[in-house]
Amino acid sequence: MNQGARIIQVYQVQAKAEDYRVVAVLESHAEAEEAVKSLQKNGIDLKKCSIVGKENLTGEHVTGYYFSGDRISYWGKLGAFWGGLWGLVGGSGYFLIPGVGAVLVAGSLVAAIVGALEGAVVVGGLSALGAGFYNIGIPKDSVVEYETAVKGDRFVVVVHGNSAEVSKAKGILESVAVDENNVQTVQVGPLPIKIL
Repeated sequence: MNQGARIIQVYQVQAKAEDYRVVAVLESHAEAEEAVKSLQKNGIDLKKCSIVGKENLTGEHVTGYYFSGDRISYWGKLGAFWGGLWGLVGGSGYFLIPGVGAVLVAGSLVAAIVGALEGAVVVGGLSALGAGFYNIGIPKDSVVEYETAVKGDRFVVVVHGNSAEVSKAKGILESVAVDENNVQTVQVGPLPIKIL
């Protein structure tokens, strides 16, 4: 994966005829925030979204994770970003993953990571994050790409749904404002789709 290139891929989960995923790799929390706002503004159900990013503990900012009522809260450099996401997407987590680092996750990917950890279902050579991606229908050969993106301080946004929902989400994710000289869209198949 080229540094600075945006990757957007669509996958169809083979076992389920109308179950798709679109995955976007974004450069910054600002891009990820813009993507989520655009998805919401255009009618995508944010309960069908997941966002993952790495926490960079520099020692320059106080960072804290705490429960406030029935949800986790975050206090730190990106507190407003993660706190807002966790309130919208239904699912929040903080994981310290060997080889990846401190990772913040919002959405259904949290349950997939926890499921992998609880069931000790870590797929051959993948981290807990990789196993989470795999458990939500991302093929193993693409999982490493997304783990690498997170390690490189990029953000991964996943939207799941039927073909119409995912096609719409793909268009929205492609339109998030970025430097057009640094955009790479990977198309697989007619939708584009990669069959698992």
